[in-house]
Amino acid sequence: MAKITSEALGIEPVGKLLIKQAVPASIGILVMSLNILIDSIFVGNWIGSIAIAAINVVLPVSFFIAALGMSIGVGGSSIISRALGANNKEKALKTFGNQITLSLLFMVSLVVLGLVFVDDIIPKFGGKGDIFEPAKIYYTIILYGVPILGFAMMGNTVIRAEGKPKFAMTAMIIPTVSNLFMDYLFINVMDMGMHGAAWATTGSYLACFLYIFWFFSSKNSELKISFRHLGLQKEIVSEIASLGGVTLARQAVVSITYLLMNNILFDLGQEGLVAVYAIIGRMLMFALFPVFGVTQGFLPIAGYNYGAKRYPRVRESINTAIKYAAILATLVFIGLMIFPAEITTLFLSNNPNLAPKELALNQYVLSHTAEPMRWVFAATPIIALQLIGAAYFQAVGKAIPALLLTLSRQGFFFIPLILILPKFYGELGVWISFPIADILATLVTGYFLNREVRTKLITESS
Repeated sequence: MAKITSEALGIEPVGKLLIKQAVPASIGILVMSLNILIDSIFVGNWIGSIAIAAINVVLPVSFFIAALGMSIGVGGSSIISRALGANNKEKALKTFGNQITLSLLFMVSLVVLGLVFVDDIIPKFGGKGDIFEPAKIYYTIILYGVPILGFAMMGNTVIRAEGKPKFAMTAMIIPTVSNLFMDYLFINVMDMGMHGAAWATTGSYLACFLYIFWFFSSKNSELKISFRHLGLQKEIVSEIASLGGVTLARQAVVSITYLLMNNILFDLGQEGLVAVYAIIGRMLMFALFPVFGVTQGFLPIAGYNYGAKRYPRVRESINTAIKYAAILATLVFIGLMIFPAEITTLFLSNNPNLAPKELALNQYVLSHTAEPMRWVFAATPIIALQLIGAAYFQAVGKAIPALLLTLSRQGFFFIPLILILPKFYGELGVWISFPIADILATLVTGYFLNREVRTKLITESS
C-alpha cells in the first residue's frame, strides 16, 4: 500500500478526498460517541438514573479541560496544514513542539485547581441533592486522567492535519473498546459502582494516549521533532491561541450551557429532568457523528488548499461538505423523529428489584424524554451550513469570524433563550430554545460564508 502523504490533500478529486477524510473521522467519532452512549446505558442499567445525572454534571468540567488539548491541537493543526501546503516543514515542526509544551503547562495547572475546588464546582454545575455524592466520586477520579486525554486530543488533530485520517480513527476507537471492556469488568463483575465507571473511563484515556505516542514515535508520522522545537515561540503561540481559542471558547460555552441547563432543569423538575437532559445530551453527541465527521474531514482539505492558494478547490470543498453533511443530518432527523421513545428505553432499566425511589425516577424519565428529544433535534437538517461555515474560517486561519460564528448558536442565541423562554413557557421553553437557536445561527453563518466566498475565493481566483 502506497504511503499516504499530506500532498494528496491538494491533488485528489475533492469529492473522493472528502469521503476518504470524512469516513475515518466519522467512524472515529461514531465509536467515541458509542463509548459515551453505551457507557451511559451500562451506568443507567447497572447503577441507575441518578448515576447518569451525576455523569452529566461532571461532563462539562472534564470536557472543558480536555478541550484545552483539542483547542491547542486544532489551532496548531490549522497552522500545520497550511505550512505543509506551503512546503514549510520547519514551521510545522515548531508548531507541533509548541503544542506539546502548551498542553503540559495548561492542563496540569487546571487539573490542580479543579481538585482544590471540587466541593464548590460540583453544586454549581447542578450536582445537588442525591446527585452530589456520586458526582463527586466520578469527578475526582476522572480529573486524574484528563491531562492524558488532553494530550491525546491534541495529538489526534495533528495526525489528521498530516493527512492520516485512518490513524486518527484508530486513536478514537482504542479508548472506546477499552472503556467498554473495563465498564463491564469494574461495574458489572467487580461491582465497583461509580468508582468503577470513573476508573474505566480514566483507563481508556491512557490507552488512547499510548497509541498516539506510538504513532509520533514511529515512521508513520512526518513530524519528527527534537527538544529545540519544544521552546515556546511568541508568534506561533499567538497564532495557536487565536485559532485554538475558537475551539476552547466553544467548549467553554458548552460547559456554561450544561451549568445553566442542569440548574434550570433541577429547579423545574429536580433530578428527573436533569436525567432527561443527560439522555438527550448523549444523543446530541452520538446522533450527529456523521455530520461532525464531514466537518472534521473538511478542515485539513480547506486548510491545505487555502495555504496553497488553490481557491477553486477550497470552494469545491465547501460545497461538497455542505451537501454531504446536509444529507446525513436529514437522515438523522428522520430517525429521531420516529423512534425517540424506543431510544430512551435503551438507557434505563424497569427492573422491579430497584429501590422504590430509583424505580419511580426511572419511570418518570422514560415517560418524559420523547417529546423533548423531538424538539431538541427539530432543526437538525439545516445545521450542516452552520458547522461547515464556521469550520471554514477556522481552517483558513481567520480566527475572529471563526470564533464569532462558532459561538453564535450557543453563546449568542441559545443561552439567552434558555434564560428567557422558561419564564414564560416553563419546561417547554427550555426545549424549544434548541431549534430556534439552530435556525438563527444558520442564517447568520450562511450570510458571512456567502460573503467570504464572493469576496475572497471567487475574486482572487479569477
